[in-house]
Amino acid sequence: MSPDKLIYQANQIATFFKSKPHAEGVTGVADHINKFWEPRIRRQFFAMIEGGNEGFDPLVVEAAANVRRPSPEEKPAA
Repeated sequence: MSPDKLIYQANQIATFFKSKPHAEGVTGVADHINKFWEPRIRRQFFAMIEGGNEGFDPLVVEAAANVRRPSPEEKPAA
């Protein structure tokens, strides 16, 4: 996925959860990413967050601590 598209999608998730109380929004963003993003996209997400997280909504950056980091051998669901 292009970096711009990944940032856009993550920020769209954050926009949805901004209507919730802050803690619930952080949890909601992380839960959504954990449930719906396949391992290779989560790997790319972590590389971008750790590379400076430019462009990400602050709610996404905060939620990253609760996103499951995929193991190297974890494959996408078939």
